Formats: sequence, structure tokens, C-alpha cells
Amino acid sequence: MDFEKLHKKAAKRKNSFVEARIGQTLHDICRNPKVKAPIRYLMSGLVAKIEKPHINLRKPTTALGGNDAYEGRGYDERIVEPYVLKYQLPCNATTAFLTPSFRTINRPLAREMFDNSRPPEPYHQMMDVIDYVELYPEKAELVLLEIIRNLIIIKEENEQRLHDQLAQIKAGSDLSMLSSEEIVTLIEQHLHCKNSSRLPVLIVAAAYASVKDLVGERAKELLSHQAADRQTGALGDVEITLLTEENTITCYEMKSKAVLKTDIEKGIEKIGKHGSHIDNYIFITTEPIDREVNDYAKSLYREMGTEVVILDCIGFLRHFLHFFHRHRVQFLDNYQKLVLKEPTSSVSQALKDAFLALRVAAQE
Repeated sequence: MDFEKLHKKAAKRKNSFVEARIGQTLHDICRNPKVKAPIRYLMSGLVAKIEKPHINLRKPTTALGGNDAYEGRGYDERIVEPYVLKYQLPCNATTAFLTPSFRTINRPLAREMFDNSRPPEPYHQMMDVIDYVELYPEKAELVLLEIIRNLIIIKEENEQRLHDQLAQIKAGSDLSMLSSEEIVTLIEQHLHCKNSSRLPVLIVAAAYASVKDLVGERAKELLSHQAADRQTGALGDVEITLLTEENTITCYEMKSKAVLKTDIEKGIEKIGKHGSHIDNYIFITTEPIDREVNDYAKSLYREMGTEVVILDCIGFLRHFLHFFHRHRVQFLDNYQKLVLKEPTSSVSQALKDAFLALRVAAQE
């Protein structure tokens, strides 16, 4: 599959590759702000359909049997994913087959299988596209081109909007120097937006990036939001090392819920498997801290030699910004860079737009 050729063809096209009805369906799927997995599912299936017209898009694993089944995840990871990542297209950065709706497929896909999905509409629309392509298999490439065309348009719109907002921020940067408390308020508002679970990770990483030369410590490169610690061997969400070393000395684990004793015990287990000494294992939470759980964490130092502590996310940020007051704008710039750098699968376009809008408003 020559995606470079398809990309160039789709980028030049002003009007739809397909008839109006199916074109509107593809438009709606690509622009759904919450659910992106159907895009990757369709793209991988269409690649397989173009290569092998006899396959059935409803049977994305050979475990379903028959010569019309195909390995959708293989097409997705081997062919679609490199293309999506190269052009940073606005869809899932990782395979659709790891999302709940596609993780366990034990029968051919049917519309009713997605009735309880949240929301079901994009999956039902996906099934409409599958029905269309199964009825007109010769149009598989045109449907794929239309998906690519939509993604290119959306990406260009997003980039233009970000460019305009960044220009506003730059224009106002000399007119309004935000105080530490104003920055705390800005970040707190951002945390209150929907689907913001990745943001505490970026807050801590931005803090260390802002003062690494002062404190002699740095945050390791952040892992994907979807990457499980057990798969990567990571201690937690943010790992801190000395500037001159690679060994982790402090680990941050983010929780968008109250920290439980079981969370601490899992952290202790990871520390035990890590093999080298950890000075601090810090839980950052956006929820209230339970006193008994906090007392349990405090009691572990004499036993482990590692400080286990639970910190409130905004409390951490407030103390950091006041302690390093002269670096507060540098923190905000670093946080902005990290937010905009994140794939939309972990920080949605709406969340990126929200931050820039909040910063523009704060600087007016």
C-alpha cells in the first residue's frame, strides 16, 4: 500500500471522493471529538480490502475462521500506524485493536454489538461504512481516500487554530506577566476540563523542565498515556533522575481518583522489582487525600528507606510556583509545549484549544 501516493492525492482533492450519503458518514466519524478508534479500524480494514477484495471487513481476525477473515491488527500496526504517526493525523496514535470495543472480538462484527458503547453512534456509523464497502468492494480505495482527505483537512484546521491562538499569546506576553496564583488558577481551570487525566503528568514534567539546572534533576522522557507500567517496566508516570545519571531517584504516580492503600501496595511491589534505591515515591492526586491512607504511606519509610507520600496536584503546583517564583512563566511555557506535543489520543484537540483559550483570556 503506497500511502504516500494516497496522501498526495487526497491532499489535492477539494471535493469528496464518494457519494454524498457515505461522504457525510465518513465526515462525522472523522470529526467525532470523543471516539477515534473507528477511524483506525476502517483504515486497516480498507487496506486489507484493497489488497484482498474477498475479505470480510466484519471479520478482522483469522480466529473467526474462513478464507474471508483477515488480521486487522497486523494491517493496522504494520501499515496504517507508521503513516498516521508520520503525518500526525488526528486519530488514535496506537492500534484500534487495543481499545475496549475491539480488544476481544469472538464473532463477526454486527451493529448491535456496539449498542452499549459510549457513545454508540460512531460505531454504528462505522458499520454503515462497512456495509457500503461490502456491497461495493471496488470503492474501498475511494473510501480510504475520503478518510485521509478528512483527516488532512481536520489537521490543517487544528494547526491554523493553534497558530492563531499562539500568535495572540505571543502578542500579549509583554503586556501581562501572570502571577503565580494566576497561573495556578489557569492550570486548575484546565484540569477541570473533560478528559484531563494526562495533565497532572505534564504539570510535574513541566515543573522539572523549568528548574532542572537549578536542582540538578530532570524528568525522563514521558511514555505514552496508553502504555501500561507492566509492559514498559516503568515505575510510574514521571521518573526523575540526576542530570548526570540514568537511575531513577524519584517517581511520580498520577491518580485522577482518591489514592487507596492498594495503590500504595502496588507501588511498593514495583519498587521491590526495580532493583535500585528510590528516594521518593510520590502519588499526585486530584481528589481529597484520605488520612488513614496518608498515615499508612508515612509509616513505610523506616521499613523501606523510601519516602512514600501523597500530594494534592494543585497544592504541589502552588508550592512549586511560589518556591521558584522567577521561573513561573518558564513553567507555563513548558507546560504549553508538552500539552501541544501530546498526541490527541491522550490530550484531545479540544483540551489543547481550551488551554490556549484560557491563557489568552488570562493575559488580556
